[in-house]
Amino acid sequence: MSTPQFNFGMIGLGVMGRNFLLNMADNKFKVIGFDKDSQKTSALESSATPGTTVKGVGTLKEMIDLLEIPRKIMMLVPAGKPVDDVIEDLLPLVQPGDIIIDGGNSHYTDTLRRVKYLEDKKIHFIGMGVSGGEQGARTGPSIMPGGDPVAYPVVKPMLEAVAAKVNGVPCVAHLGRDAAGHYVKMVHNGIEYSIMQLTTEIYEMLHKGLGLTNDEMHKVFADWNAGDLQSFLIEITADIFLQKDDKTDNRLVDMILDKAGAKGTGKWTSQDAMEIGVPIPSIDMAVTMRNISALKEERVQASALYKPSEKAFPGKEEFIKQLHDAMFIGMLISYAQGLELLTKASNDWKMEIPMKEVVRVWRGGCIIRSSLLEVFASVYSRNEKISNILLDKEIADLLTGKLANLRNVVSKAALNGYAASGLMTVLSYIDAYTSDRLPTNLLQAQRDYFGAHTYERIDEPGKFHTEWGK
Repeated sequence: MSTPQFNFGMIGLGVMGRNFLLNMADNKFKVIGFDKDSQKTSALESSATPGTTVKGVGTLKEMIDLLEIPRKIMMLVPAGKPVDDVIEDLLPLVQPGDIIIDGGNSHYTDTLRRVKYLEDKKIHFIGMGVSGGEQGARTGPSIMPGGDPVAYPVVKPMLEAVAAKVNGVPCVAHLGRDAAGHYVKMVHNGIEYSIMQLTTEIYEMLHKGLGLTNDEMHKVFADWNAGDLQSFLIEITADIFLQKDDKTDNRLVDMILDKAGAKGTGKWTSQDAMEIGVPIPSIDMAVTMRNISALKEERVQASALYKPSEKAFPGKEEFIKQLHDAMFIGMLISYAQGLELLTKASNDWKMEIPMKEVVRVWRGGCIIRSSLLEVFASVYSRNEKISNILLDKEIADLLTGKLANLRNVVSKAALNGYAASGLMTVLSYIDAYTSDRLPTNLLQAQRDYFGAHTYERIDEPGKFHTEWGK
């Protein structure tokens, strides 16, 4: 057996895996990587910063033999069966006390199963979300580990070294038991879906409704990013409008087909929220709009049949201010829905997710980082058990001052033929969530009428049934 000399191993040397490992090497750790594709293994060493200790190997056994005990092994491979296959390949080679980390976008139920499976074999397993894309992996991602609380302190110094820093504080924390890390990452991605959908709706109204050029839209989003909408997604949106297409004289955004891709994590968030009864309609609608966008051929046919007309909006400067406030509220609501889902899931499944730590970890490195997270940190400092941040007075004050502008945007979008479904959903959610009496009393009467499902009364406790129509 070779003499152990490496601190950390990586299985899967695609862009994310390679960059994460090189980041760790830049932080003075000795790292070793394996990939079935020998070209990726070679690319690892050739990409390393001079003076760092980085090695690519051709077999899993060679990597395992060269890792110090307890072995710290991370995999960044496609979710699903590939993760299980790697685990099975590792089991004959590792020993009790070793630590396996899944840093991919695994479904949390798979992570929960793997935690139990490896626990029986005395192998520590950490399900870990990583956000920030390939650049974040190289320079500092947001890292969301969960699972084995015994194993986390062993890898904590390494993860803190490579994570993004905000005011010198690493954007990583142990986020709860079992599958908590991957659950937090799933919800992170759901929030990401919602915010991205809202930016597309704002873009359409700026472009078609106000007739703004790409340069003008760049300035709008750049100005917003310099204020209370400061965030990664607003920042990159501003940048996108300046990118030129290398095949034409046009801006690249104008040459991109309007069919959105998806890897499924937004859908997972919606499905799980429905399963446990948490309303996240903004995330649901974002998933739905990606599905509608995929129906390109049908949409072209329908457009010819219905001839929709998108009309221009008067009052450019005033409407841009209204769009800003609509975007602000929409972004806040996207977070509020996702955070409520995390709170409910944590309570239901005893994952012990520390909500204040979640918003802290999201402040840097990740796709949904924004200045709003500082506001949410204050909310959880006042009351970490709060079920929904909308119940906090500071949040209520932030929203109420901008709500009239959201109503104006939604009404103008509807009257002028714009499919602003995300913004419409945000407004409907606020109106429903803040209503002390909804019309669902009629719904309960209907359920009892046709199915004898019973109802409750407002004037006395208990379940009641009526023989309707008699």
